[in-house]
Amino acid sequence: MEALSFKQNRIGEAGSRFYWHRRLKCKHFSKSDFQALLALSGDGGSPSRIPWSEETKPVSNRILIVDDDPVQRRLLKAAAERAGYEAELFEHGRSALARLNETGPKVDAVVLDLMMPEMDGLQLLEHMRTAGMSVPVIVQTGQGGIETVVKAMRAGAFDFVVKPVSPERLLSSLANALKASRTGLGPKFSRKGPGFKDIIAASPEMERVISLGHRAAGSTIPVVLEGESGVGKEMIAHAIQAEGTRRNKPFVTVNCGAIPENLVESILFGHEKGAFTGASERHAGKFSEADGGTLFLDEVGELPHDIQVKLLRAVQSGEIETIGARVAKKVDVRLISATNKDLIAEVKAGRFREDLYYRLNVFPIHVPALRKRKEDIPQLVRHFTQHYSETIGRSRIRGIAPDTMALLTAHDWPGNIRELENAIYRAIVLCDGDTLTSGLFPQIAAQMPGYDLEVREEADIAESSAKVQSAVLGLMASDLASGRSVFDTPEIAEPAVPASFGLPSVNAVTLEGEVRPISEVEEELIRFALSFYRGQMSEVARRLGIGRSTLYRKLKDYAIDPDNPGREAA
Repeated sequence: MEALSFKQNRIGEAGSRFYWHRRLKCKHFSKSDFQALLALSGDGGSPSRIPWSEETKPVSNRILIVDDDPVQRRLLKAAAERAGYEAELFEHGRSALARLNETGPKVDAVVLDLMMPEMDGLQLLEHMRTAGMSVPVIVQTGQGGIETVVKAMRAGAFDFVVKPVSPERLLSSLANALKASRTGLGPKFSRKGPGFKDIIAASPEMERVISLGHRAAGSTIPVVLEGESGVGKEMIAHAIQAEGTRRNKPFVTVNCGAIPENLVESILFGHEKGAFTGASERHAGKFSEADGGTLFLDEVGELPHDIQVKLLRAVQSGEIETIGARVAKKVDVRLISATNKDLIAEVKAGRFREDLYYRLNVFPIHVPALRKRKEDIPQLVRHFTQHYSETIGRSRIRGIAPDTMALLTAHDWPGNIRELENAIYRAIVLCDGDTLTSGLFPQIAAQMPGYDLEVREEADIAESSAKVQSAVLGLMASDLASGRSVFDTPEIAEPAVPASFGLPSVNAVTLEGEVRPISEVEEELIRFALSFYRGQMSEVARRLGIGRSTLYRKLKDYAIDPDNPGREAA
């Protein structure tokens, strides 16, 4: 108030009102300013006399800036405070999580770096989701970090910004996040993770996986999820947790293959302060963090042999040995492991302990590769298209062209769902129209025989799409004739001459111009469908509009080998 009196004495009442007008317009407006203005109003401090608007409201939102780079922290803090935000700085996820768990001033948003020591951004997001926090999170990523961003968005992040972050982009993202949070439209962290109902599946193979997952969720039996990288093993693990009795308990993920060998023991089992050089503070470890809940050991086959011994004791007795501690600690942890290796082969090679294998592998679930369940691809494509269109504000994108869907279905996706998801995300970012076309997937389309690598410009997308569809159909026709699967990789599949639009493998007219008997056309159509759907009998029968028993009878009548439709059955 002394500062206010000084200004009033210097410039008088009119000047004082001008001063406050300038303060409002510039948005440099604190709580003390507001109280002083109430006193100046002359009518008992009624706020109704204040020239108030959305643009001139004092901003008092509190944000957390979490980044291990001190320079970046200061830059982000300066940008936030210039816009009127109150910023708190943290150098790693663990300290930020402790702040979020406090009962101090409410946190309105978090600006989060993804790559940090102690606890990285993805781990912090996971803890926030487990705890049911609904604070909007904006993640920072470097160039080329799209896979990590995809994980962060799936974990509940509201938006992402690319380093180096411009102040305008950061403030715009913060404003959108706070607005969405106020209106209840922002992403919410649910304490219960994604369940089996959230898994996109149409194939019999995935229906079996879900059925086994439901059975596993009803107990605390150790589970091993087997399958290639990117098939969705972690989502299955989340679903088992979400459907079980520990649904409201911690779910802690450890990527065993990403931890330096000399840090594995400390990260899993923890250490006491002073236990070794550099141990300046106590670290609980992942087993302690997951106490009462679930510990997901991703790529468990990568664990060093000496750590396997300690893990075996933890599984057998429920006790862990913290580095530097004098006594073992009891923990109650449900273990779900995942691997992309053949653990039996690892046991035979002496790289994985046999006794640990039998302790972990009580309830194995094999998650098939995406190329072996192609019925799931169209549904996954539609899901990712809708999700990322909404996430990054491309609501004008209404769908995907039919020939492009055929292209994506024909591709083998060696990176599985993760590769498909990233491809859709990239296409949506690049899309200028309302439909995803094959021109937005050049790396995939280029693998189709007959596709012109030079056709990349937007003006040639229609021609490119036609070439892709023709190439896909031509590849199918060539494969049927040679006895190969239509979905062999381009390295082993010989180039085919592009066919005309339609079904080139099923010709209704003979070379002499006569209509072919219906039995011959039917046989070729069945062979085509078996190759197109890779021998998935339920899907083939459904697409042909006949029952499975009828399909099996026709296979016998036409002597068709379902495993190799281009060849006669023995």
